Amino acid sequence: MDASSRNSCLSPLDYKTEKYVLTKNRKIGVLHRLLHFGIICYIIGWVFCTKKGYQEIDSDPQFSVITKLKGASITQNLRGLQGKLWDVADFVKPSQGEDIFFLVTNFIATLGQVLNTCPESPLILDGRCSKHLDCAAGEPVENGNGIKTGKCVRLNNTYSTCEIFAWCPVESGLLHRKPLLSEAEHFTLFIKNTICFSKFNFSRTNTLDTSNETYFKSCRYDPVLNPYCPVFKIEEIINATGHSFEDIAYLGGVVAADIEWKCDLDQPAFECTPHYSFRLQDKNNNFRIASYYWDKERNEYRDLLKLYGIRFDISVTGEARRFGIIPTAVSLGTGCAFFGAATFLCDLILLYLDEKAVLYRDWKYEVVRPPKASPESTTACDHNPGSINTE
Repeated sequence: MDASSRNSCLSPLDYKTEKYVLTKNRKIGVLHRLLHFGIICYIIGWVFCTKKGYQEIDSDPQFSVITKLKGASITQNLRGLQGKLWDVADFVKPSQGEDIFFLVTNFIATLGQVLNTCPESPLILDGRCSKHLDCAAGEPVENGNGIKTGKCVRLNNTYSTCEIFAWCPVESGLLHRKPLLSEAEHFTLFIKNTICFSKFNFSRTNTLDTSNETYFKSCRYDPVLNPYCPVFKIEEIINATGHSFEDIAYLGGVVAADIEWKCDLDQPAFECTPHYSFRLQDKNNNFRIASYYWDKERNEYRDLLKLYGIRFDISVTGEARRFGIIPTAVSLGTGCAFFGAATFLCDLILLYLDEKAVLYRDWKYEVVRPPKASPESTTACDHNPGSINTE
């Protein structure tokens, strides 16, 4: 009786136990050893050395960020603001200390505005007109500066615009050719960051613990020489994004500052240092602010500033690792499972794909009859030349 006939007699309720058969098949033997070698290299090289699978991970740290910007600038050749000194209170919005702040680099100033009627700016398309019917009274100017009075006023030989009730004169919308606060590229930004990995009860700060009060006033960040001096020059930050300060300062932009902590707590604590990276997220960034005042006759005035500048968004990410029994056991258990999978793969090739697969199956599988079986109960399956009688 051939092997296929014998295997067809197996019952789903029969129990199979392993039998080890030594085969002199060098191809399968070489494949088996290569698989074992590859698994060992994977476990040691990738799991333990590269991915450090023997460590526990805390990737949800708590952190705080404090920023301080320092510098001063003077506006010149600007009517009404000539010789005005701009310091931290003027060019940083909002107040210092936040992880998001705005550095003013350029602006449009409209000084001495008062509530009155005046022509709309010709830059506003909805404010242009050719006759009074184009300026319906009480209708607001879309994307404009005020409410239409019903009159069409001629500005020059080119434009006529609707008369509006607004803060007059309206904003001109014309920028100077160069940023008015170009000295901002020489300002310095101090970023203080504290991070805490609560899972390991471990915290670090990116500043040097020193009693020298002048250290942070003179140092500059360097990943090798001064990794704990988080003082950056604005020009260097912008250059790190791949752009120049002049390109961004004119119309403004948004710069993301990323602080990344990768801490291996199995190593000395001083090796846990932050990595800084900067990238430009967007161009053209501006908003308006106004300051109000009154004259002696109690007439209300305001100075309107359209501020262009660079918004800094500071984000902190971190990951700490430390040796742990559970991840080590899991990594080792996974490796052992791979060894079993390698043996299973070689068995499949040997028993079903090899040219002598039928011979190997005859030696691998044997049928064991129950003890004290009566002669009448002998079946065709029991006449297997490879069967073992346990009587």
